[in-house]
Amino acid sequence: MRTQEVETVSNKSDLVLVTLAALAAIAGVVAFALLSEQALAVRLGALAGGFVVAIGLAWLSPSGKRFLAYGQQSYEELRRVVWPTRKETLNTTGLVMAFVVIMAFFLFFCDLIIEWGLYDVLLRITL
Repeated sequence: MRTQEVETVSNKSDLVLVTLAALAAIAGVVAFALLSEQALAVRLGALAGGFVVAIGLAWLSPSGKRFLAYGQQSYEELRRVVWPTRKETLNTTGLVMAFVVIMAFFLFFCDLIIEWGLYDVLLRITL
């Protein structure tokens, strides 16, 4: 397992591109809200346009490229995961449900014992 250090934004152009991408996304949302009198297709076009511009700007930035590389590495790691079979999943789920039922009964009986101790024993002594 590789460990990577956290990288901060050190390049001014990276900061500018990420800021412009965030502003473009916000502009798309604001345009969608302000164009409430227009047809839905126009509003959705403004929203989608803002997001497309934002994604394009973010993709061009070094941070966006690192994020894309991270996404690709995550996908490759996900492909290596050995998923349980249906039988294993059902067996594990059954064990968990049985444990939940056993714990529910245990806590119920603990509650009954505490209630009996407080109300029947302790309160009868003080009266």
